[in-house]
Parts: sequence; structure tokens; C-alpha cells
Amino acid sequence: MMTSFGIPDDVVMHATESVVLESPNEHFIQDQPGFVLDFEAFKKFLVEDGRHKGAEYRFDARVRDPIVEDSDLVGVRYNRDQEVFGEIVIDATGPAAPLAKDLGIANLERENHAIGIEYLFEGVDLNHPEFADLTDAMMLRLDHEYAPGGYSWIFHTGDDTAKVGICYIQNKRYQENAIHDRTVDGYLEHWLDTDPRFENARQIAESPVRGSAHVQPPGSMSTDSFIAIGDTVPSVDPVWGEGIYKCMKSARAAAMTADRCLTRTKDTSAKEMGVYDDLWKEQVAPRQDRRLMMTRLLYLAPNERYDQLMRDLDKLSRDTLSDINDGSKREILKLLYPTDFSYLWKYWRETQSGIASYFS
Repeated sequence: MMTSFGIPDDVVMHATESVVLESPNEHFIQDQPGFVLDFEAFKKFLVEDGRHKGAEYRFDARVRDPIVEDSDLVGVRYNRDQEVFGEIVIDATGPAAPLAKDLGIANLERENHAIGIEYLFEGVDLNHPEFADLTDAMMLRLDHEYAPGGYSWIFHTGDDTAKVGICYIQNKRYQENAIHDRTVDGYLEHWLDTDPRFENARQIAESPVRGSAHVQPPGSMSTDSFIAIGDTVPSVDPVWGEGIYKCMKSARAAAMTADRCLTRTKDTSAKEMGVYDDLWKEQVAPRQDRRLMMTRLLYLAPNERYDQLMRDLDKLSRDTLSDINDGSKREILKLLYPTDFSYLWKYWRETQSGIASYFS
């Protein structure tokens, strides 16, 4: 992402060298370079870069609805009575998706809605003797006690500082494992109160970073003179929750489509705009269905199964892990035990579709 989109070093808080996966009692470490971004600085860079390339921004502007004239989409209405017009409208409004919903494009389901919260802390013990060394690492923890039906994380940002957060999907798995009067803030507070790595941690920023996304397959993503990008048509990676890179790739696919329709075909009909749907499936989220299945199966497992998963991952090669991450059927099967078929049966019942075809 950093090279392909020309992201400057000054929006990077810290360069990391490894990824750590944790379960309640085990962990797995893989060498994997990465970058923890200063999100505010990153957004400012995007605006400055866009302005340099000719974009115009209107702040404090909340989109209301599309403007349709003679059945043709011609612009959007925002705030009370402000309007803006264009040959193509691109909806980048995130999970709210007001334009896509109004046009009948979005089909976002509340039971697949993920919510997350993150704070920046100092005084974090990144090399506590009871845990893996998180110096220069991004850590993701699978533990229903802290994130029922989701995961929590610690991302080292330099010295003794780190981004700390949790995210979970408000689905059946959350309902089975959750304490119902505990909010997402409450789960983060519970983790901070019980994990010794945070014994001397102090919150740096008063306001947390909050986010949400729908973890589900998208329906249609375009129509006449219209494209929906980013979290408006769930572009978040279902396994790792990665959003920025996927959303920027979807924006690039939209730009390629718009350029083609405006300069080559001179046609913004649904058929021509549908090139975006093809690009999304090929370049933004290939094998999305398999990765969604991996995610749902992962959150079906209890904490004890997460411990076994970490031990199994430790025995596999880097190539095998990459293949699993890409959704390889054969490599995924290497992680399954006969007792796991109870989760497969549960998954089948919940999705109301046969799972046998996936493994055939």
C-alpha cells in the first residue's frame, strides 16, 4: 500500500517487523513488516494530495439523498438544501450508505455489523514475561472474554506507546459469548483492568477512534452513473479487519471505471459502470466468499480451540500460511480436526446453505 499509493513516511507512527497472534494461553509470531499510521495525519495527506491534483472539498457537509431527474442520477443533496452535480456520483459514505440505500444498491445487514474502538496509550509493558514480546509488532488476540465474536489488538507505536483496541461483530457468536450489559467500551475497560501489560498504562488522547463496518458479501456495487466504494459495499478484509488498503483499492477501481466511461466509451449506463464490479472482485477482494467463511468459522470456535490453532500455526511454513490467508481449500483443511465438523454444521445451519460444495 505504502508504495503503490505513494504514502509518505511522515504519516507513519511506527514501522513494525512482525505480527503476533494471541489466544488466551498461546501465541504465534510471524515476521511480517508493516506500518502503523497516524490516521489524522494520513487523512490530511489525502486531502492535500487531492487538492494538488485538482479535487475540491466541502467540509461539514452531510449527504442527504441523490438528485434524480427524469430517472437519471445527476447529483447529490447535502445538509439542508445544498446541491452538487456531476456525470458520475461515487458513494464513499461508509456503513451508513445513504445514497446506495436510496438507489437500492446497498443491502447491509445489522447482524453482520462490526464495531470497534481504539485508544493510544503510553506506559504499555510490551515485553511482559507472561506474553510474547510485542516490541516492533502488531498483535491480534482471539479471546471471547475481551472481544466476543471478534478480536483485540496492541500495535506498537514507538517507545512504550501503543494503539490498543477491540472489535467484534454483533452476530450470533457475539450474543452467545457476550455479557449483555457490557458495551464495546466496557469490554475494552475489562481488558485494560485485567491484562498486566496495562498496569501502568496511561491514555494519551482523550477521545477514542471509533469505527464500524459490515462484514458480509456485497450485492451490486454500481448502477447508472453511480459507484459505491469502501465500506459502503463492505470492502473490509473479513479475516484481519484490514480496511484502509482495501478501501483505497476500491477507490482506484472506481477511478479506472470512471475514466473509461468518461473518456473512452462516453457512456455511464449501468452496463458500462459494471466494469467496477468486475474490478472489485478481481483486484480488491478476490476469494471474498472463502475469506468470509473462514471468518465465520473462526468466530464459531471457543477459546480452547484458539489455543490449539496457535500451536498448529507454529508448525506450518510461511508459504502454507500465505495460502491459508488466500483462502486455499487444501491448506485450510490441514487446520481442521474431526471435532471441528460441529462448527461446520453450525455454520451450515446459520447460513442455510450447503457447505459440502466448498470442500468438494
